[in-house]
Amino acid sequence: MLDRIRIVLVQTFHPGNIGASARAMKTMGLSDLVLVAPRQFPDEEATRLAAGAADLIEGCRVVDSLPEAIGDCVQVIGASARLRSLPLPCYHEPDQMAAELWRRLPEGPVAIVFGRERYGLTNEEIGHCTHQLNIPANPDYGVLNLSQAVQIVAYEAFRQSRAQQGEPQQMPKASGPYPTMEQLDHFYAHLHRALDGAGFLTQPHARTEAHLRALFTRSEPSRKELSILRGVLNALESSSRGD
Repeated sequence: MLDRIRIVLVQTFHPGNIGASARAMKTMGLSDLVLVAPRQFPDEEATRLAAGAADLIEGCRVVDSLPEAIGDCVQVIGASARLRSLPLPCYHEPDQMAAELWRRLPEGPVAIVFGRERYGLTNEEIGHCTHQLNIPANPDYGVLNLSQAVQIVAYEAFRQSRAQQGEPQQMPKASGPYPTMEQLDHFYAHLHRALDGAGFLTQPHARTEAHLRALFTRSEPSRKELSILRGVLNALESSSRGD
């Protein structure tokens, strides 16, 4: 299952941090690395600091946007030191996060997303996630290097894999498989069309769609439930057209 855990690095500034993160991953059995618009890559510094994990550097996927990196994932966890104005469900302990994500892995990949070295993930990028992760640290100096944060997460995932050996597989909490992020994005696009067609989106400052997105994210609908919701939207659109 460790091969289904994806580490996503967004706009990494120092190529050495990419190499050190790859090394942290490999020591814990993780292998799926995706880079979103890195400032400089490929780079000799990344390969040098990867040490024995150069194969992860050579095999990593480089994409232009976060949605490209997570489209097939059934859970996306954004590592962030800040709680946002529209908070997602948040893991405050990495071991709790590892235990929860392990229940999703039978259905598909789970991504853990790390932002830029200086200021992390943007609010828009957090909006593409289903959960947040806050790694507890010294409140007087809670500054983690990017590869250190990756190492903590990778270790907890590896520890969870050892704990699960010989244990019966836990079933997901939802009443069916979770949707991928690509399926959720199609739902949000459909929701926007329906709300816009009904004239509901008249006050952009109210951030109606952002609030609704946070609501559906917290509720964690299954694929069947998402299909029902899209059926409701289709019925409402047909009714408004007089079909």
